[in-house]
Formats: sequence, structure tokens, C-alpha cells
Amino acid sequence: MSSHGGAAGTAASEYARHWALDPGIAFLNHGSFGACPIPVLEAQAQIRERMERQPVRFFVRELEDLLDTARTDLARFIGADPEGLAFVANATTGANAILRSLKFQRGDELLTTNHAYNACRNALELAASSNGARVLVAQLPFPIRSPEEAIASVINQLTTRTRLALIDHVTSPTALILPIAQLVAELDRVGVDTLVDGAHAPGMLALDVKSIGAAYYVGNCHKWLCAPKGAGFLCLREDKRGSIRPLTISHGANSPRSDRSRFRLEFDWTGTDDPSPYLCVPEAIRFMGSLLPGGWPELMSRNRAMALRGRDALCRALRVPAPAPDGMLGSMAALPIWDGSPEPPSSSLYADPLQTELLKKPGIEIPLVPWPAPPKRLVRISAQLYNHDAQYELLANALRERLRFS
Repeated sequence: MSSHGGAAGTAASEYARHWALDPGIAFLNHGSFGACPIPVLEAQAQIRERMERQPVRFFVRELEDLLDTARTDLARFIGADPEGLAFVANATTGANAILRSLKFQRGDELLTTNHAYNACRNALELAASSNGARVLVAQLPFPIRSPEEAIASVINQLTTRTRLALIDHVTSPTALILPIAQLVAELDRVGVDTLVDGAHAPGMLALDVKSIGAAYYVGNCHKWLCAPKGAGFLCLREDKRGSIRPLTISHGANSPRSDRSRFRLEFDWTGTDDPSPYLCVPEAIRFMGSLLPGGWPELMSRNRAMALRGRDALCRALRVPAPAPDGMLGSMAALPIWDGSPEPPSSSLYADPLQTELLKKPGIEIPLVPWPAPPKRLVRISAQLYNHDAQYELLANALRERLRFS
């Protein structure tokens, strides 16, 4: 155990030295933006140095092969076909590219759930309104008793006009692992394509995109893979690769090349940008997998166990039952707390006064999530290797103290 302290004197994980996080803050919000380890940031700096040393050589002669290597490594890690995988800035960008490419007819129905990530829900609403379609929302319960409840809620919303379902693999507000393979199979059986928002899945779960079988899958590498910000991906099933185009149309649209698919030519070059986040994905996979003797399986198992212990500490402090079965949780957990302000949030990201209060004293960074709408809200914790059990006890004590005066 490292001797240096954390927020309000809490012990720090022995692995915290690999991150540049403020040691005075108990950072329990890895799920929102991730945190990139120092060695991966150093690898990114080397790539940027190489790019700036000779930009023409880098972009014209080297980048394509570098992207091929990075894409192959990522595909191997997430169980995907590299030919159907493309790097994008983040999962929201990937979802937008897919939804903007699809054409619906007036009266078509696009299905999602009340646990969907707001940004992707907005993209779905735009796709629907642009084509005369409409969005239906399956009401998944929370608290929830079993994965079967989630499946039933989705299936019960299907009609003969349902064309597409946007389903989270791991829900952002409620931190639930949905039974995505079963949902995709049930939807596919009735001819409904699924767009899986897998923003939190890579690095949290043992992922096999091909076996899930979704028409479309998007994910992030900056969260649980711990790659630099700006590294995400989309995966297209083989029968969908001819119809999806990037948000930015560039040289690939009319390239005379025949050695690569149009999908590859369009997504691999959308204009001059910094590709270093994509190129660092293999190093992030390698580095994070090297920190524990059991590699990635041990890392994912350790984080999940810590998240469950943290949830249990909060449940004891707030005297509430666990709102979801252990089997539906990975390295995040959420649970209801007392009501906040009935006013709508003033920011699209973080606005709850309690979040600011906890950051000031005792020094905890944690998200408070409106659920299902203000004033109802959830507290959501994350667990990454740099975290330690004492940090969750610190949060539990802080919430218990404030509950007395709420």
C-alpha cells in the first residue's frame, strides 16, 4: 500500500501513481470521462512528436498502416471484425453517423429505453423527426429485480412498425448491464435492427461484439480502456457496411482506389485531425492489462468487486436496499438518494449543488444524476484501479451526515 494519502486523509491505492489525478480528491467518477494513465499519455506525446517532425510523411505515408494496426488490436480485444470497425471521436459521434445515414419512412417507429444516454437519445429523436418517424420509449424499472424485466419492457413496446432499437449495453444513469445479446436476438427475430450504445462496455466487460450480433455497435476507448480522450469506435455488421457514412464527407467519397472498401476509405480519412488517441489504443490495452498478474480478467473482476463493496457501503449509510441484482452491475453502481431541487439543471453536464458541496468538503468527485426527473436523483459511483475502499466509506459517511439535515 502506498503511503501517500487521498481526499481527507483516505489511503490511496498503490496503483494511483500511474495516474496524474489530484491526490487531494477522491475521484469516484471514472465513468464520465475516464482517466488516462501517465504512460499512455507519454506514448501519445511520442506519436504527436512523430507527427509534427514530418507531417506529410506521417499523414500521407504512415497513418494508414498505423490505423490498420491499432484497429486490428482493438478488434481483437473487443471481439470484432476489423474490416467492420472504424475509429470515431466517441460513441456519440458513432451513433450520430449511423443514425444520420439511415432512412426511415413516415410512420416508422424507433425504439429506445428510459435509461438511454441523453446525447444518443437526442440523435435518435432528430433521425426520427427528419424522416417522419417517431420514437417510442420502453420503461425499464429502476430499481430492477432481474434482466428479464428489462427484456420484457423492451419486447412489450414492439409493433409492426418498429424499425430500429437503440439499446445501451451498460446504462449511463443507472449503471445497469442490460442483457444485450438476448435483446439483440429477440429484436432480430422480428426483423428489428439494433444500435447498441456500448460506451461503457470496453474494458468493463469481457466483450465479444461479433457474438452479440447487433447491426450496429458503438463504444468508447477513453473510459474503461483508459485511452486518451477522443478515441471511440463504431462496428458494423457485414450486411450494413455499404450504407453507413461518416458525419464528415471527405476525399474517400470519390477515391478511385479499389484496394480498400468505400467504408474504410471514408471513415479512415475525414480531414486533418489529431489521430493520436486512436493510435494509443493498443498501448492502453497493453498497459492496463499489465498492471495485475491476471491481466484484463483480473482487472475487470477487481473493479467490479470494489464497485459492489462501494454500493453496499452506500446502501448501509442511506438505509436503502440494493436497487439492482449484483449480476447486472460491472464497475459502476447507482442508487437513489433524497430529493434535490425541483428546478431543471442549469448545465447539460453537472449542476447538482450537492455534487459541488461534496467536492469542496470532504473532497469527493461524484456525479449526481437526475432520475427519472428532478427533484428525484441518483448517486453513481465508479471503481477503477486507482480507487480504494476507504474512498467509498468517506462518501457514505458524507451522505449519511447530510441525510440527517436534508
